[in-house]
Amino acid sequence: MSGVLFEDIFDVKDKDPDGKKFDRVSRLHCESESFKMELILDVNTQIYPVDIGDKFRLVLCTTLREDGIADDGHFNPLDESAMTRANSFEYVMYGKVYRIEGDETATESASKLSAYVSYGGLLMRLQGDANNLHGVEQDMHLYLLMKKLAF
Repeated sequence: MSGVLFEDIFDVKDKDPDGKKFDRVSRLHCESESFKMELILDVNTQIYPVDIGDKFRLVLCTTLREDGIADDGHFNPLDESAMTRANSFEYVMYGKVYRIEGDETATESASKLSAYVSYGGLLMRLQGDANNLHGVEQDMHLYLLMKKLAF
């Protein structure tokens, strides 16, 4: 799928470990199954409840269009003719990469990278092997798409 920068299945390991700061938002601490990436993600749990032990598919992409052509960041949910990646997911956010950090202590081949994204104040940190985040760049806009998995 063109336009997709990262995709994996995550398992929710902890929820609000530092206490609940906001009524409608929870901070999830998750680990991916395939790439062993660590994810910290703020989710509006009023509209998308998530609990410890839940598994979900997460996709980071630059466009909602299936053909990979860049979009302008505007989505009209009333346009039923527009088939997008969002149709296959339950929770979608649009945000901006505001920081990328590397692990200076690691060797070149085993370096870790952390990508920080703000989705209108809901924050995400995705950390792991730099090879899995090679397409993510600072100031880039990304869609986050989530769908819970039944197991």
